[in-house]
Amino acid sequence: MTDGRITTAKLGDHGPEVGVQGLGCMGMSFAYGPVDADASRATLERALELGVTFYDTADAYGAGENERFLSPFFKAHRDEVVIATKFALSIPPDDPTRRVIRNDPPYIRQAVEASLKRLDVDVIDLYYMHRRDVNVPIEESVGTMADLVREGKVKHLGLSEVTADELRAAHAVHPIAAVQSEWSLFSRDIEPHVVPAARELGVALVPYSPLGRGFLTGSFARAEELSADDFRRQQPRFTGDNATANATLLELIRSVAKAHDASLGQIALAWVQQQATIRDLPVIPIPGTRKPSRVEENTAATRIVLTDEQLDLLDGIAAQVAGNRYADMAFTSAGRE
Repeated sequence: MTDGRITTAKLGDHGPEVGVQGLGCMGMSFAYGPVDADASRATLERALELGVTFYDTADAYGAGENERFLSPFFKAHRDEVVIATKFALSIPPDDPTRRVIRNDPPYIRQAVEASLKRLDVDVIDLYYMHRRDVNVPIEESVGTMADLVREGKVKHLGLSEVTADELRAAHAVHPIAAVQSEWSLFSRDIEPHVVPAARELGVALVPYSPLGRGFLTGSFARAEELSADDFRRQQPRFTGDNATANATLLELIRSVAKAHDASLGQIALAWVQQQATIRDLPVIPIPGTRKPSRVEENTAATRIVLTDEQLDLLDGIAAQVAGNRYADMAFTSAGRE
């Protein structure tokens, strides 16, 4: 069964053509509790059948395990997929639970070689700076990334969680294809500054966690329901009184979902997808899942068109959300704008 393929869009003025929805692969190896390798492999294959060609990973996901896991799939479909991976979250050998942000040129070169080896590819299609080290001039970091393009190790450059000014400074050194940041019905802090800058520069927006890390699907109501090793237990929105308050906001989404005979998650994704038209720039969300059935559900959301009235109804949700998206917002664009 290969019907229901999604349409394509260009990943900004300077990037490749990809499916209008990508796939976040982090949870296949890391962060969201127990994994099922067979189900994840089936999810990758089903996604490709449905026109998902843009696959997102990072060297920090499972300390390289996610890149290794994805490698056989990428190798089998190299001409059909666009591979995005990231550097910057260094793992100290004496404490694997910590992450140290590094943007210095020697580290970037070390990181790209390690990712190429784990992925077992000759070139990375899109290479992101995962987080910003404000102690290293962004021009210096992007200059090194640009050298990787000239050397044929990387095709396109991306940035994650950068401010509008950081994006402009980086783009002046080398064209940036995409900016990745959290963007959803619950998280809209990039809209005042980053989104206009991306539109001005011809840069695509790649929203991660467009489903609010699963909360917007109604799959869990509070972090305490999740396994002990689940990353979401550390996030303020999903604990205590915040979780209780935020769960009530799903009722607005549920009313729209009923009108479309759709799931909560499909309405949340449709809202993000529709920002491409509303904001006049490419928007390629990367919802993560480990189930083929969820990929089918998520890609079907690309065909839902919300009315102006429904968009207005959903528009006020973010202002009512209790709690920040991270316990420490210093490493997000919003923490520096």
